[in-house]
Amino acid sequence: MEPSKKPLNVLIKQLNAGISVMLKNGCEYKGKMIKCDGHMNILLEGATECREEQLLTNYGNVLLRGNNILYIMLGSA
Repeated sequence: MEPSKKPLNVLIKQLNAGISVMLKNGCEYKGKMIKCDGHMNILLEGATECREEQLLTNYGNVLLRGNNILYIMLGSA
C-alpha cells in the first residue's frame, strides 16, 4: 500500500477539517479535528454529540480514544 493511502496518513491530512466520528456505543461526534496520533486518538474542537441524528450536547473540546472508534467520516461535520 502506498504511504499516502494508509489510514493514518489520510486522517492526518484532514487536520483542521470537519469530521464525524461514530463510536462503538452508537454515539456520533462531529467537530474540527485538531490533533490525532498513532493510536487514532482524536481531539475535536467545537464538538457536538448526537445519537440517531438527534443533537444531545455541545462541547468545547473532546478527546476520543482510538479503540472506541467504529468509523470516521471525513469532511462531513
